[in-house]
Amino acid sequence: MPNANRAPATPLFPSFLLGGFECSTHRRRDGRRLDLIAATEHDRWAAQDYRRLAAHGIRTVRDGIRWHLIERTPGHYDWSSALPMIRAARAAGITVIWDLWHYGWPDDLDLFTPAFADRFARFAEAFARVLAAESAAVPFLAPVNEISFVAWAAGDVAYLNPFQNARGMELKVRLVRAAIAATDAVWAVSPRARIVHVDPIIHIVSDPDRPYEAESAENHRLGQFHSWDMLVGADRPDLGGAPKYLDIIGVNYYADNQWVLNGPRLTRADPRYRPLREMLAGVAGRYGRPLFIAETGAEGDDRAPWLRYVADEALAARAAGVPLHGICLYPVVDYPGWDDERHCPTGLFGYPTAGGDRPLYAPLAVALAESGLGRAESGLAELVTSSG
Repeated sequence: MPNANRAPATPLFPSFLLGGFECSTHRRRDGRRLDLIAATEHDRWAAQDYRRLAAHGIRTVRDGIRWHLIERTPGHYDWSSALPMIRAARAAGITVIWDLWHYGWPDDLDLFTPAFADRFARFAEAFARVLAAESAAVPFLAPVNEISFVAWAAGDVAYLNPFQNARGMELKVRLVRAAIAATDAVWAVSPRARIVHVDPIIHIVSDPDRPYEAESAENHRLGQFHSWDMLVGADRPDLGGAPKYLDIIGVNYYADNQWVLNGPRLTRADPRYRPLREMLAGVAGRYGRPLFIAETGAEGDDRAPWLRYVADEALAARAAGVPLHGICLYPVVDYPGWDDERHCPTGLFGYPTAGGDRPLYAPLAVALAESGLGRAESGLAELVTSSG
């Protein structure tokens, strides 16, 4: 377990506070392709968005590239959707953790075939070459976003494309293979590249009136570790996993990440609720890797109170020696909901005006300034300034 009173000695990122741009590109069941980068107009206003975050002390972001736009024809890459964002980030002094696969892929590919991993690896290699040509900085890349979550959502409960049931483990294996192949391809171009693997952390308990579900609840809880265990080679070593592939761990955590099996969500007032600091320590103790909170946030008036809770837990975890390197507000700008396109007010900033300005959500900015996160790493700028 982490040693007490030993916070990370060397920061991974330029700022402890990160901002995440929603970049999902999957197809809905009705066939419509989502493109949240376009829907939030982040592609149009990337330069202003990055400068705005930098002005608020956020100098590290999670962002994504859109494979379906870049490789419309197999083997032919059009980087026109990605290059302006790469260059805007560089000009603003922003370090980007690039998601290579955030739920979407070219329509001619089948996730359940070996061709998927092969094509994805070539795509990852090509993007690594683009980044190397644009900057000498160490790149940060997240090959496949939320392997375990996607395997469940797309392979077990038919919520995400390709809408399958009872194929979750099969899909998880395919995605792990693809992530490993893509990582090797990236390292062949940029041996210094840092690789980030992101998945939700969860806590599940059984209803005391249904004690026969206790074992099932624990098995479901342990499922959160499957993809990381495979990547590190502790599970399914035939997939080629090894310790080197689990480089940086990103954990996603929201208010609905703890629940009763086949029952309601656990609230923080429930004695069965597990403090976030303990969950972070559990991941650190299991893998011994640097980690960061890769997604967290809330909607509407819950944004500031939720941030205060997460910040307190994160700083307590660091004080206990957990190698926690950041908290990513996700999404950092408001976005339209996947299923119904409703306005989801989750961001530090809102929808853009015609000129690209985004209104600042002041209560969250105040909570950030009061949180102590600016002291987690040296040099984090004052957060309550003009919205830029």
